[in-house]
Amino acid sequence: MTAKRLADASAYIRSLAQLRGRNADWGEQAVRESVSLSAQEALQKNVITLIAKDVPDLLKQVNGREVRTAEGNLRLATQNAELLVVEADWRSRLLSVITEPSLALILLMVGVYGLLFEFSNPGFVLPGVVGAICLTLALFGLQMLPVSYAGLGLILLGVAFLVAEAFLPSFGVLGLGGIAAFAIGAVLLIDSEVPGFGVPLWLIGLLSAVSAVFILLVAGTAAKARRRPVVSGVSTPRAKSKVQRSNVQIPGRARE
Repeated sequence: MTAKRLADASAYIRSLAQLRGRNADWGEQAVRESVSLSAQEALQKNVITLIAKDVPDLLKQVNGREVRTAEGNLRLATQNAELLVVEADWRSRLLSVITEPSLALILLMVGVYGLLFEFSNPGFVLPGVVGAICLTLALFGLQMLPVSYAGLGLILLGVAFLVAEAFLPSFGVLGLGGIAAFAIGAVLLIDSEVPGFGVPLWLIGLLSAVSAVFILLVAGTAAKARRRPVVSGVSTPRAKSKVQRSNVQIPGRARE
């Protein structure tokens, strides 16, 4: 499979170089051997067309050049072209932050934690609201990323195992399985071959430890609260004797 991908990439870069009139041999060598060139060497070997120090210099050098397009050859007129700098708005900056894999995973876990805490202790409201918002943002960020559904499923399965560990007497089996499933799912979450694009291993280890501690504490507290006896009402022997005495009829007073 690796050889097939290498051959496909080499053929693709060679076809692009031939289409643009570039050095096809060097393009294939760059793919197969990972070679690189300096700017001057690339210009000498016909890998690039020109070297510009900035955008105005680039517009000056390309002025009058002919380029081939789908509609035919066109001559560029960039001598007095106006430069328009488009800055990213707040929405674009926010989306770029949310779609970072590490932050998306953190938002996902905070959302799950918040909803779990709210369901275990109804009435707090704030954890449920924060959890719902974080979970929605995490799902939006994940749908913009190349997510592996197997990894996402393992993460949710790991959280489910950790919750079950607090309610079922599994002697740590479900807890260990939940931590392992969560860690493996976090590693597989981002389905991309881009180096460095994914969730760092140190963050996966930290989230795994925090998940185990948080789930066991919160769910364990909820489980203990459910096992406590009901304390509402009065059921002491003294109270029962008072109730019995109040129901006894006195014959003398009854005749009167």
